[in-house]
Amino acid sequence: MSNDIAYCSAHELAQRLRQKNIGVLELCDYSIDRIERLDAHLNAVVVRDFDRARQAAKVLDNTPVEQRGVLAGLPITIKESHNIAGLPTTWGIPEYKDILAEEDAHIVTRYKRSGAVFLGKTNVPLGLADFQSYNDIYGTTRNPWDLERTPGGSSGGSAAAVAAGLAALETGSDIGGSIRNPAHFCGVYGHKPTHGIVPPQGHALPGAIASPDIAVCGPLARSAEDLALAMSIISGPEPLDAPAWQLALPQPEKTSLSQFRVAVWLTDEQCPVDTETQNKLMAVAELLSANGAQVSFSARPAFSAEQSHRAYLTLMQSIMGASAPEDVYQHSKKLAAKFGPNDMSEPAVLARAMVADHRDWLRANNVREKLRYHWRDFFSQWDILLCPQMASAAFRHDHSDSMSKRTICVDGEEQPYFQQVFWSGLITAPYLPSTVFPAGLTESEPASGLPIGIQAVGAEYNDYVTIDFCRLLANELGGFRAPPMDFAK
Repeated sequence: MSNDIAYCSAHELAQRLRQKNIGVLELCDYSIDRIERLDAHLNAVVVRDFDRARQAAKVLDNTPVEQRGVLAGLPITIKESHNIAGLPTTWGIPEYKDILAEEDAHIVTRYKRSGAVFLGKTNVPLGLADFQSYNDIYGTTRNPWDLERTPGGSSGGSAAAVAAGLAALETGSDIGGSIRNPAHFCGVYGHKPTHGIVPPQGHALPGAIASPDIAVCGPLARSAEDLALAMSIISGPEPLDAPAWQLALPQPEKTSLSQFRVAVWLTDEQCPVDTETQNKLMAVAELLSANGAQVSFSARPAFSAEQSHRAYLTLMQSIMGASAPEDVYQHSKKLAAKFGPNDMSEPAVLARAMVADHRDWLRANNVREKLRYHWRDFFSQWDILLCPQMASAAFRHDHSDSMSKRTICVDGEEQPYFQQVFWSGLITAPYLPSTVFPAGLTESEPASGLPIGIQAVGAEYNDYVTIDFCRLLANELGGFRAPPMDFAK
């Protein structure tokens, strides 16, 4: 089978399976062989389920095509943090390594009903809390564009597997850019859905069943069309809500880039963006303008970016604090007490959020609701906001113990590591959908030839609009390109 098949889109592979140009077991074995040959370098697919995958493929080969589902036997992988019955779900936490999931996550069930064959699960950072993907159970995942660099996190294994042609489709999760950051670093497409439209049941550690605030699950793929395909499968009402309501997301109405009104947010003092990323964003804006789109570099929603960021940090860190071990929680209380109540520095906000009481959370939630109204007003005038995902391209592996002391170099200046959540949080707190698309490669040494991804953000529930905008843009800009994969020779 040709190597080209590795980088076919999911919808093209599904079509070939439906037309019986490829057998389900044939494609499954091809994918397994590719993982076994190449993943020793990447360490992306860390939980492998090849025997059951082959069994499922054999069953589907003997199932009438019209009964196989829309994916028709497509082999895929999924982020380790999703349950697959009989496999561990650890989130990279060693004490969970011997506990096996008893049932499939809701998303896994939806994929299987649609004819997907699961090859296994992909790597994550400890507790899903890093821009890198390494842990003491599975080790370090590397970026297929440069093995010395991170693929991102926390869906780093997911993005690396898609970029390297190990899987045609993936699903990750996102609270601090964990879908969007790896998509950006690995040069693939990633979609952070509107909060609440993709049920997260089974994306949890043992004992947790309630859906957390602001966290979402969503797809990664090699084309915008594949994101839309995945969203059609995994989106819908929460299982407990299903008897009472159905999801009806707005469908795209625009058929050309010239019909779009696009605002561009190049950089911000909260998280300055490097020249390479700004240049790529500017090039996209110029392409849109040349194609007749209305483009503005000054249009902004009517709120303070600083206030938005504080609200996001409070909402996100309060989720982390709720699941923190008792000793960590008590330490956080002592740390928070050292900051004055009027100290609005990032360390103070984060420390207080780790031990926030319900009153503090309600206040942050009230700020978030105001943000949602401001964004609603903004998107009544603009269709898409383009903005960075991170301040720079993928950085070199950094496993130093204290994340608070790490830095990222941006145009020769060291910036705080955790500051990089600004661009994710700007979109996450108010529940907005965001599609990251590949916008080209870096051109300057010493880090030339690395992918740059840009966020295309839309109004709440306009998920298919942002995805389709990226589809139209790919026709002019170009879409996914395969990494050089020199290690594979």
